[in-house]
Amino acid sequence: MNIGIATDHRGVTQKKKLIKYLEAKGHNIYNYGTDSEESVDYPDYAFLIGNKINEGEIELGILICGTGVGMCIASNKVRGIRCAKVDNTKEAKLSRLHNNANVISLSSYMGLTKMKDILDVFIKTKFSNEERHLLRLNKVDNYNNEY
Repeated sequence: MNIGIATDHRGVTQKKKLIKYLEAKGHNIYNYGTDSEESVDYPDYAFLIGNKINEGEIELGILICGTGVGMCIASNKVRGIRCAKVDNTKEAKLSRLHNNANVISLSSYMGLTKMKDILDVFIKTKFSNEERHLLRLNKVDNYNNEY
């Protein structure tokens, strides 16, 4: 599977280890930065992952920042992206199974073993394609806030 990964300055250390881990599992990993611990703006990396999914270069995205929240918020601004901020394997499974999430956002404060477990579940879980979930996703996709 083609998977993109991007972090802000807080996720660089984990990202390097996760790339090796996921490549060893046979995935093609695209590193979209940052590769420095110098402060950067997380939205730039979240938008980049979303755009690469929309361009078809990658199938799934992984984002890491301090809390995971900022990356998640920014990523969900990209049309067609459904990013889930995930803290455990159950959330990873349900975000794919029910919400068809195509990007996962993790906190850099999470342990590496936990990250690996969560990513394994996220990557292997497929969308259920159940009518009730399709209906709900269509509502979200078609919502137009007219304030």
